[in-house]
Amino acid sequence: MSETDSIPRIGQVVRITKGRDTGQYAIVIKVIEHFVLLVDGDKRKYDRPKKKNLHHIEVMDYISPEIQNSLLETGRVTNGKLRFTIQKFSENIVTDVQKGDQHDGERRRN
Repeated sequence: MSETDSIPRIGQVVRITKGRDTGQYAIVIKVIEHFVLLVDGDKRKYDRPKKKNLHHIEVMDYISPEIQNSLLETGRVTNGKLRFTIQKFSENIVTDVQKGDQHDGERRRN
């Protein structure tokens, strides 16, 4: 992975890998050098984001266009929209990964 691939973008979902919130998902609202500001709309509201080191997060391949547009147009996003996006991501994306894991990497043959 190159250096530019590991830098998250505004509105991108990340998984926290270090600290008290390990394993939880959050959304990037700002990138500051080697840090990002993360919110989830529940525990971390938009008004009080968590500053995290880039080495302490795992970047997911999902960028919410709704949140990205809202931040670029108005500079703010509602906590409800943040919660909805994380819930939608965890239901759709994460459950698909878990469904694939239940076969332990073996594929069924017809």
